[in-house]
Amino acid sequence: MRATLIKNIRRERRALRVRSQIRRVSTLPRLCVSRSLKHITAQIIDDLSGKTLAHSTTTSKGLAADLRGKTKSQRAAFIGTEIAKKALEKGVSEVVFDRGFARFHGRVKALAEAARAGGLKF
Repeated sequence: MRATLIKNIRRERRALRVRSQIRRVSTLPRLCVSRSLKHITAQIIDDLSGKTLAHSTTTSKGLAADLRGKTKSQRAAFIGTEIAKKALEKGVSEVVFDRGFARFHGRVKALAEAARAGGLKF
């Protein structure tokens, strides 16, 4: 129990540290990535107005057929391209990447690289 508590506290601190640095430095919308053991979610959030501009997730029923049979990293890359398309439709071409508590490797990195390839700049 104690080890889990310490792990969660460290995770929260890491996320707060990353977000505070982003908010302090940038006025651009942020591409916020949340991941669980099975799914990944990406949102583009405008902190100045407090609104979500675009979002995409692996739990979406509309994307279920496209995601079937893919690995978790391939699903993350697909979500990266989807969020890039939605952002460009809304007129957002430049964002700040917010990895939250997750380290920049694996699925988070795959999503970021796919979003860059899709046309987002960060």
